[in-house]
Amino acid sequence: MNCRKIALEVYELANSGDALGLLVKEALDVIDEGLNTHGQDSVSISFNGGKDCTVLLHLFAGALARKNSTRPIPGIYIPVPSPFPALEEFIEESAKAYDLDLFHCRPPSEEVESVITPAQKNGTNYVDSRKPASHAVGKAKGAEGMRQALDIYKTRFPHISAILIGTRRTDPHGATLSHRNMTDNGWPSFERINPIINWSYSDVWSFLRKLSVPYCKLYDQGYTSLGSTFNTFPNPALLIDETSRSYLEPLPSGGSIISPGTALTSVMSTTHSVPPPPESELVSPTGILSKYITSTHVHPLGSNGHTTVSSTDEWSVPSLPLLRYKPAYELLDGNLERSGRGLTAGLRT
Repeated sequence: MNCRKIALEVYELANSGDALGLLVKEALDVIDEGLNTHGQDSVSISFNGGKDCTVLLHLFAGALARKNSTRPIPGIYIPVPSPFPALEEFIEESAKAYDLDLFHCRPPSEEVESVITPAQKNGTNYVDSRKPASHAVGKAKGAEGMRQALDIYKTRFPHISAILIGTRRTDPHGATLSHRNMTDNGWPSFERINPIINWSYSDVWSFLRKLSVPYCKLYDQGYTSLGSTFNTFPNPALLIDETSRSYLEPLPSGGSIISPGTALTSVMSTTHSVPPPPESELVSPTGILSKYITSTHVHPLGSNGHTTVSSTDEWSVPSLPLLRYKPAYELLDGNLERSGRGLTAGLRT
């Protein structure tokens, strides 16, 4: 990355006077104030490869270049349990591109977010009706793991006194935050600086696309909010409606696709014939869908990402191709940003 070119672009956008430019100016002003307060060597950035911190890294690189800084950018990466390989690849690519001196800080508990939201049963948190959770992960939200990671970071880099974070107001726990907040009592002392706190989902994508900022390729596959492979799926609001296509109609790019409804109809026609098979071989519609979901999403305890059903699957139906999703930037309702999160019940033990 040519950080001087980035500085020219982001400050030109900030001075454009349009709605996005005003948000960019606000964010750059907050970054500049933080740098003036703490000094360039004492401000770090929290970077996990998501769209929000990608925006923030681009802005931070521009702000530092405008101050003629030539040193690597200090950063911290706190992994979630079972991160997507594609996301970690993007993190490494970004670190090289922006000269980001990224400290990988995995807390001892290896939990920095709630990968499930347990149901309540008799006042006890449960992953499901059979297996009790070891602790109230739905309430903890990974706070202890985050605190442990920041303790490690403060010990390793005591001169860092402020961390830039890509939190937005619509994020969990973001509603009451301001641009600058100190960590809570009992936590290692850092000022948390939130330059894009007032940005919306669409603002983030407008910025990334307007300035051609590289972002994680998972966002082009229908993911809108990235976390652990345990709890992150393509956003169902971005599923492409293929109901007008005939079953297994070839796509322009090769391959084929079917809609869930057509798939179910086809499966029913192959498992229920005339005369019907023996009762022991009948499959209910619920069972069909359950088996399809099981085949297309490997149980999180045994995977490091999602897989799809293969042509060698034991099912006695034609191989089921991938459903297609629009890219994240085509999501029209930002309130649905996290609709692809928390759709599975898996707990890392």
